[in-house]
Amino acid sequence: MEKVEQSIIAPGSNVDFEDTKVEVSKGLERLQQKLETIFLQKGIVLLLIGFLLGRALILSHLTPFALPFFASVYLLRRRKAPIVLIGLTAGGLTVSLGNAVLIFISSLVFLVSFKLLSRFQKDEIKSLPYFVLATSFFSKCAFLYIQQSFQFTIYNGLMAGVEASLTFILTLIFMQSIPLLSLKKRKRSLKIEEVVSLIIMLASVLTGTIGWKFYGLSAEHVLSRYLVLVFSFVGGATVGSTVGVVTGLIFSLANVSSFYQMSLLAFSGLLGGLLKEGKRAGTAIGLFIATLLIGMYGETNTPLDVNIYETAIAIVLLFLTPINLISQLAKHIPGTNEHTQEQQQYMRKIRDITVHRVEQFSSVFQALSNSFSQYDQWREGDHEESDFDYILSNVTEKTCQTCFKKEKCWTANFDKTYEIMKTAMQEMEDGNGNLSPKLRRDLDKHCSRVQKVEEAIFQEVSFLHANKKLKQQVQESRKLVAEQLLGVSEVMGNFAKEIQRERENHQKQEEMILDALQDFGLDIEQVEIYSLEEGNVDIDMTLPTVNGHGESEKIIAPLLSDILGETIIVQMEEQSPFPNGFNYVTFRSAKAFTIDTGIAHAAKGGGLISGDSFSTIELGARKYAIAISDGMGNGERAHHESNETLRLLQKILQSGIEEKVAIKSINSILSLRTPDEIFSTLDLAMIDLQDASAKFLKIGSTPSFVKRGDQVLKIESSNLPMGILQEFDVDVVSTQLKAGDLLIMMSDGIFEGPKHVENYDLWMKRKIKELETEDPQQIADLIMEEVIRTRSGSIEDDMTIVVANIKHNTPKWSAIPFGKKALIS
Repeated sequence: MEKVEQSIIAPGSNVDFEDTKVEVSKGLERLQQKLETIFLQKGIVLLLIGFLLGRALILSHLTPFALPFFASVYLLRRRKAPIVLIGLTAGGLTVSLGNAVLIFISSLVFLVSFKLLSRFQKDEIKSLPYFVLATSFFSKCAFLYIQQSFQFTIYNGLMAGVEASLTFILTLIFMQSIPLLSLKKRKRSLKIEEVVSLIIMLASVLTGTIGWKFYGLSAEHVLSRYLVLVFSFVGGATVGSTVGVVTGLIFSLANVSSFYQMSLLAFSGLLGGLLKEGKRAGTAIGLFIATLLIGMYGETNTPLDVNIYETAIAIVLLFLTPINLISQLAKHIPGTNEHTQEQQQYMRKIRDITVHRVEQFSSVFQALSNSFSQYDQWREGDHEESDFDYILSNVTEKTCQTCFKKEKCWTANFDKTYEIMKTAMQEMEDGNGNLSPKLRRDLDKHCSRVQKVEEAIFQEVSFLHANKKLKQQVQESRKLVAEQLLGVSEVMGNFAKEIQRERENHQKQEEMILDALQDFGLDIEQVEIYSLEEGNVDIDMTLPTVNGHGESEKIIAPLLSDILGETIIVQMEEQSPFPNGFNYVTFRSAKAFTIDTGIAHAAKGGGLISGDSFSTIELGARKYAIAISDGMGNGERAHHESNETLRLLQKILQSGIEEKVAIKSINSILSLRTPDEIFSTLDLAMIDLQDASAKFLKIGSTPSFVKRGDQVLKIESSNLPMGILQEFDVDVVSTQLKAGDLLIMMSDGIFEGPKHVENYDLWMKRKIKELETEDPQQIADLIMEEVIRTRSGSIEDDMTIVVANIKHNTPKWSAIPFGKKALIS
């Protein structure tokens, strides 16, 4: 029974505990928001800072903090200026009545002068430090003149000048620090200058606590050490030591007897930052060690036990500080993990927004493409009936409307008349303007104006043919636009996917490769891995300058090849111009296959301008394209057409658009841009350099051949030349090539060039099979020479032949067995 009761009560108690926990966290958040509202928005923080700065002194009698702080608040947060003035005056009263009067009077002088001269100044921010400088100097001189019974010495003038110079500098510092105290204008990250300015302002505020003691312990010592602890824990040794030096320096200027504090705070910031990996306890240990060392061996005016007590209180304050507050502060300090994560989050947000926008553009282009395509689809089925009705109305308007028998034809015999007219239009359209004898006899019996009706039908049918041709051109233009928009949509979609891929964190693999190479005896300064994807390895290394014996290519690349399990080569090496500098080397994956090409071409009759054009294009890291285009005819016009075809092909393929879409786009452009019957063929081979797979797209071109040992394979396709048909399907022939294959592509001047040959296929296969060399250039020259010999040395047509030899990519240096392939996983 007790167990049952416990099982019933326990879940409820857990739920109550979770609800209580949630309520407590929400209550803390509400309390934090209320405190931020009270202290930041209501100006309580500025009031407290003003009070402490009002009683802060430099060299025991200079007060350079009050006027710069009031002027900065007046310029940046004008509504809070009265509260700040009250705080500064109250702080000055704790020092002396004269100090309070000086602060109040100098602030009023600044307000009056700044207001009177505001119409003459263009930039208030730039002019503010100069107003503060002049106001401070003249106010201090007048105050000293009155205080010393209307006497003025050179020493007083020098002190006034020193204080005025300090106010000029402090104004610049406070102008950067005050916006950080605003709830509405918090920045996501701080610049180094802003961090230093904030530290100077905080240290200046702490000087207002000089002289405060409780139980013999100095408040300024406790608070300064607490400040150094917080920044050491947040920013590390660099920030901690900087805070220590700045705080100690300002304390030393305020009180010469506190000069030893600078060494104590700087040393504490350094040790605390170095030990920050031990969390708050490690930072606290750093301060404790610095206190013991400086207290025992330094020249201090404070007993060691008092220093230890002050340090202990600062450590307790550090542990009482909420971790959320420390994390919020760390997000603003450059170099911290929190700041890095914040920046990465911001970059991810920007990346996601960019990807979203690119995807939106991609969807817009795809929608436009679908809109053009759907318009043509639903328009196709409505033409025939509407065209017939339109022609019939025009014919009857010209003939039947003025005929005396129209009532008999269209009222009494509507069906028969309609059928005869429809048949006449169909025969006129199909028979090139002629009617069959039977239909002519029927039309003579039925109609009294046969000749006029026949002429009207012929005229309307002619108009119909012209309209259809125009509509077909418009429809082809729409299809071209639709295909281009679809291609752009696909390219933008792929681009969005590439943007979305984040750079992987390869820190572990970088350290493994670095250790492995150093264990081998190589001196490596730095390794940066950008990609370990198979076939797409990308590694950068920084090496000390060596004697130039090719260590990167001969040793490091072979070692990486064995470690990563694929061939790695040196893509680029940047040599240092200095003898003791560093070399920067980029290692990339080697291509599995390479292609050697040989090309032979000749113009008709041995001329200079050939109608054939050829191109070899390397597309990215994997694809290699070989293309031959033959313009119709010979000479300059044919050369222009074929060259333009290859130029458009190269531009479109390099943009990332798929091959079939690219060829259809080029065909549409060639067929629409000119009314002349100028055609061109295209023979395109796309070879993948990683697996040697090949795609052949032949548009009106001659067959290609692959020589594999004693075999000769023929590759052909039946597509008309580009520019003849406005719409056609591209047949793609896929073939798997192998290492050692010879790919032979040629124009019709080579394939159909041999004289007295009935079967060009058999003749070309026999000549290729008889070849004894594997050099691409020699093969191209031999085949062209053989064709020209059959013509007794004459060149009857433009000739072009491209021979490609597919080879395994054998690295110059083989992999060095290292036995640590499992390092990278």
